[in-house]
Amino acid sequence: MAKIVVISGSPSVSSRLNGVLQTIQSQLLAEGLELSWIDVRNLPPEDLIYTNFKSPAIIEANERIAEAHAVVVATPIYKASYTGVIKTFLDLIPQKGLEGKVILPVAIGGTIAHLLALDYALKPVLAALGARIQLPGVYALDTQVQRNEDGTFELDEELGQRLTAATEEFVQEFRHRLQLNPIAAQS
Repeated sequence: MAKIVVISGSPSVSSRLNGVLQTIQSQLLAEGLELSWIDVRNLPPEDLIYTNFKSPAIIEANERIAEAHAVVVATPIYKASYTGVIKTFLDLIPQKGLEGKVILPVAIGGTIAHLLALDYALKPVLAALGARIQLPGVYALDTQVQRNEDGTFELDEELGQRLTAATEEFVQEFRHRLQLNPIAAQS
């Protein structure tokens, strides 16, 4: 069975990014895929800040990434770049930790002016970690995700369509890669 890891670099529990990721999660689960989450904000802060490669929590998170066939990397955009929260974790992923994995970058920000943060800030770091199969990704605006009083989220129709298309491409790409390499599919 294909394994997917979702890495959330949001420092906030109530982030609108969660609404985007819940939508992606629903679509992936509907495909019968196995998902694992790494909410970076829940990892030990001292281990992140002091780059503690020997931390049991960091080792376990990196093992999940190593076992994954595909990875969703998601972050809010602050000041035209990904969050410091996700950067601290990316620094702890082994040098080639994303090699051979299909990557779906996802970001959310307050202005369309930060749209290129995916291409010029996040993707180069992921490439340095061995990610050669990076999909175009999805950039959402905060205004496209409404947080309801009950903690649920509603996405505007256009964003929902882009997420559906990106998730379908993501699934298609890593399933194709698994067909090309059946041994990887067994792990």
